[in-house]
Parts: sequence; structure tokens; C-alpha cells
Amino acid sequence: MPKKPAYSGLTQLGAKAETAATPEAAVLERVPNPHPGTAYVARYTAPEFTCLCPVTGQPDFAHLVIDYVPDKWLIESKSLKLYLTSFRNHGGFHEGTTIDIAKRFIAVAKPKWLRIGGYWYPRGGIPIDVFFEHGRRPKDLFLPDQGVPTYRGRG
Repeated sequence: MPKKPAYSGLTQLGAKAETAATPEAAVLERVPNPHPGTAYVARYTAPEFTCLCPVTGQPDFAHLVIDYVPDKWLIESKSLKLYLTSFRNHGGFHEGTTIDIAKRFIAVAKPKWLRIGGYWYPRGGIPIDVFFEHGRRPKDLFLPDQGVPTYRGRG
């Protein structure tokens, strides 16, 4: 089945795609929003995000939640999965990594509004949660809680 013209530029969806060696080399793709005049929230959740500590090289883990109100574009989900996977051998602090993901998402999709919650598991005994918001939240928008409780350990 041939791709529709609106999707003909996609390079990963429907094809074998390898994980990029770095986030900078990863291809984050977009598709047209079928409802550009409607304010709605799309959510991507990555509960097993992984990158590396830039100092020790040890793995860091996070639960990422990205909420956005699309304008003309949506982020294509397979490319997002491959983009996020490209961080697994990348060194970055929690704050920088969370904001880097948000900025790349914004650069590609140009959403009306975006928020990201990076719920990082403890490193050195301290969990770090990173939150970023971009744009104005449309009025009367249903926006669910991100649903990730703060870290409480085993108790």
C-alpha cells in the first residue's frame, strides 16, 4: 500500500529503522495534525527512559511524560521512540536531558503548548524531578494530572 502524500516524507514509519548513535543524529519526524483548529492534549509517556551520567557513565532512569497541544504538526510516535532510545548511550544531567528533549520536540512540532515532566529515579540517594512548560495553555482545556507520584522509596 503506497504512502499518502502527507506521509511520503517519513523515513522510519513502515520501514526498518536503526537507533541513532546520539540524540543529535536521531531523526524526529512530524506528520500533519488532522484537527489543527481543535485544542486537545496529546500525551506521550516513556516510563523506562534511560541515559548515562556524564561523569560516572552509570545508567540513569526516568519516567518521562510529555503533554502537548498540537498546532499544525504531530510528532510521529515511532520516530519519538527512536529519538528517546538514542539517549541510552548519551551522557547528560537530568535537568539538561529533560530540557533538551523538550526543545527538540518544540523545534520539530511547533506546538501551541507543551509541558514535560521528567521523574528521575534517585542518583546518590536524591531523586530529581524536572518540569518544563512552553507556550500558553489554552483556556477550557482538559489537562489530566501526569499521574507520576513523587519518589517515596520502599516505604
